[in-house]
Amino acid sequence: MENIIEIKELCEAYSDFALKNVSFALPKGYIMGFVGQNGSGKTTTIRSIMNMTKVDSGSIGVFGLDSVRDTIAIKQRLGVVFDSMYLDEYLTAKQIERQIRPFYKNWNSKDFFDSLKQFSLTDNRAVGDFSKGMKMKLMITIALAYKPELLIGVKTLSDSSIEAVISSPMSSAPEHAVFDRSYIAEICLLTAYVLLAGEKNRLRIIQ
Repeated sequence: MENIIEIKELCEAYSDFALKNVSFALPKGYIMGFVGQNGSGKTTTIRSIMNMTKVDSGSIGVFGLDSVRDTIAIKQRLGVVFDSMYLDEYLTAKQIERQIRPFYKNWNSKDFFDSLKQFSLTDNRAVGDFSKGMKMKLMITIALAYKPELLIGVKTLSDSSIEAVISSPMSSAPEHAVFDRSYIAEICLLTAYVLLAGEKNRLRIIQ
């Protein structure tokens, strides 16, 4: 079976925390829930997948590519939804679309604005005035506008936000996703694979 993500013997050490020999894979066509208590390594592992932190040893493959050597190519095919707004809040959705569009070769402006309408988001209002739920839907819209093959939801995405991704109005939603959550009960009904982060430095897969 082809794997979209494949991590082998990942190790990272910090002053008060370490990941030790973490290995797992996300098979093609599946959605994975990444669940565990705060401090168990979920966000650190995801940051490593996205090449946002230095890995001490081990390997990370995404789409069969190396997460460090091929990071630019990977990010063209990888969508990320963070748990907080990372955009300038004085900008409108229309202005944000104009700024982000040149960075993605598969960006689809029609999908972007159609999704805004489906989510009942205005494109001419400062996004800082949006509610938390509206901001989350905007970030989902941005992440899906360049037709990613893999979507990663970081931190505390609500159930409604996860369902919004899965049933996205976009014409081409991703077939594969990883959602980082704190509680296993919330995500078991939505995913086929659950990656359970229990004690620190310990990760295991349950199905």
